[in-house]
Amino acid sequence: MALLLKTVAAARGPRWIGDAFRLFARRPMAFTSLFAVFLGAALLVSLVPVLGALVQMMALPLLSLGFMVAARSALEGGPVSPRQFIEPLQADPARRRALLLLCVGYGVAALFILLLADAVSNSAWGRLQTLMARGQEAQAEIDALLAEPGVSAALLLAGTLGTALSVPYWHAPALVYWGGQSAGQALFSSTLAVWRARGAFFGYMLGWVGVVLVFGFVTAFVFGLLGLPQLAGILGVPGGLVFSAVFYISLLFTFNDSFGGATAAADPEINRPA
Repeated sequence: MALLLKTVAAARGPRWIGDAFRLFARRPMAFTSLFAVFLGAALLVSLVPVLGALVQMMALPLLSLGFMVAARSALEGGPVSPRQFIEPLQADPARRRALLLLCVGYGVAALFILLLADAVSNSAWGRLQTLMARGQEAQAEIDALLAEPGVSAALLLAGTLGTALSVPYWHAPALVYWGGQSAGQALFSSTLAVWRARGAFFGYMLGWVGVVLVFGFVTAFVFGLLGLPQLAGILGVPGGLVFSAVFYISLLFTFNDSFGGATAAADPEINRPA
């Protein structure tokens, strides 16, 4: 695939989300199942102490790339399947080594961020993750834990460092797989592309905040009218699966606008010129 770093208009950010929802609507069950399969595998791996968390983090670049491969396939009328998570690893040895190097680097960096946040919060960060995994039933305990000294600082630190880590890795797996770049070159190119499209990414971030807020307001309002406000949280799990799938689908559109790539001749509303 020929790649060229492009100028991205700020207005494109929210459109990435709209394009992703439109593509998701074509194959909703396939894309939701794709994320559910990865989530199930990640949960199984996480049961292995320490090493499981590292492997889970290392797999995230393949998750993003696998969804991009699946989204590109769907744009072209092809299949969407879990096999696309490992498809990039079947590339030539140089690309496979670069992808694995990205995975190891991301896993080590992400695990370091989590351990640092846990140390800053005096081990409360680990307990918070455990409670969050239990969902709504642990909300009272989560609120109490968030009030503990150091937890807010740990959340801010993890969020800041996690965001910084996501910048070089945003396009890097796709640049290795589709662009044939080395791991180091891909990390640099991704950082440069995100910086040049910072206006679009700011709108993209605000767009996702708006989607989540509207979803929360509508569900609370509807269940409130039905006299069942306590059941509004029931839609959190399916909503989370859908939004997660759509988010990972949207990565392809951020890549296409930044470097060029797959198009969908069958749907002029998707992948409009930047």
